[in-house]
Amino acid sequence: MTQPPAVPVCYRHPDRETYVRCTRCNRPICPSCMNEASVGFQCPECVREGSRTQRQARTAFGGGQSGTRGTVTITLIVINVMVFLFSLVSAGRHAAESVAGGGLGGLLGGSNPLTEWGALTPYLATRTHVRVAGNTFADGDWYQLFTSMFLHYGLLHLGLNMWALWVLGRPLETALGRLRFLALYLLSGIGGGIAVLLLGAPNGATAGASGAVFGLFAALIVVLRRMKASIAGILPVLVLNLIFSFSISGVSWQGHIGGLITGGIVAFGFAYAPRERRNAIQIATVVATLVLFGIAIVAGLSSIPAVGYSA
Repeated sequence: MTQPPAVPVCYRHPDRETYVRCTRCNRPICPSCMNEASVGFQCPECVREGSRTQRQARTAFGGGQSGTRGTVTITLIVINVMVFLFSLVSAGRHAAESVAGGGLGGLLGGSNPLTEWGALTPYLATRTHVRVAGNTFADGDWYQLFTSMFLHYGLLHLGLNMWALWVLGRPLETALGRLRFLALYLLSGIGGGIAVLLLGAPNGATAGASGAVFGLFAALIVVLRRMKASIAGILPVLVLNLIFSFSISGVSWQGHIGGLITGGIVAFGFAYAPRERRNAIQIATVVATLVLFGIAIVAGLSSIPAVGYSA
């Protein structure tokens, strides 16, 4: 007597009967294991294998689709907020003064131990207790070019920069991808710091993400122009911010202009690199920018006479 054919079961769940098979490997799969494909369904293993071998979609500037999630933008905002909270902790019982009560008629906050350590200070006390014009790194404080862009003087200062980062960062990260956007942000911030080094700071020390944010302004304009999109919405906002930078005392216009120029240069290299040599030119843009930073620091500081005066 002929036995009836056995009912196939899911290869991952032997207790589940199924008549559906993976269109790639032909193994039986249950509803829990089905992944809809262009034709039929695929099993989880075939989907993972396809993801590894399939070329991921890229933006017009070489970025991956992961940039659409805004991961870097959100992470940068979180880091800035966390550093601000740490600065309040470092201030101890004077934390309220770090939130407000400082410049701009009390809208900005004052300094605290963390900002005194990490803010960019073009005139630093040397080990001989003599302040030397232009001797920014007398004690090896190169880290200030990096740390200063994550420190803020008060809640208003932080809030304005983080709002701008949120608005400008998401479209740029989507267009450029995560790594290119992060490089753009950091280079713009450092470029703003170098401009402060060479041109001075309004109050002796400067901090904030403003240099990086102005770099994002310039980058968004470059990217929009490359995509043949209108810049009518962003240009007036940039102009207003530049007017604010030059008209309000105590605002570091040096850092804003430095970040603006750096962001524009880096974004131009990213956006206008020909597709067939895109990665090489974009990497070269980053390297060339770092080299220019080094040349600017050496040339600028060596041109300032080392004339000391009492601290």
